[in-house]
Amino acid sequence: MYAKITGFTLLATLLFGNAAFAANPEAAKPTATGVCASCHGPKGISAAGMFPNLAGQKADYLSAQLKAFRGKTRVNPMMSPMAANLKDDEIENLAAYFASLKACE
Repeated sequence: MYAKITGFTLLATLLFGNAAFAANPEAAKPTATGVCASCHGPKGISAAGMFPNLAGQKADYLSAQLKAFRGKTRVNPMMSPMAANLKDDEIENLAAYFASLKACE
């Protein structure tokens, strides 16, 4: 029985990747609408051209960029300090939150 459960878990992880361990976009809402909104807009659409729109971006892309800012492999004077103290689950939740928003048309 244990082998079947382990096999199923491994198969689900291989087939669905991070979806098997889904992020929680609602958990990121306070940070996204508070901290992130000051530059990227309350709905992930920036009013200023110097800040990118985050709404509708792919979660994997956003997650990779936040981890790159945190790890200093991508450096930006504004974003590097913002991402410095984010935990992996916070990054995944933020990425899922912005990915769930409607993109600018």
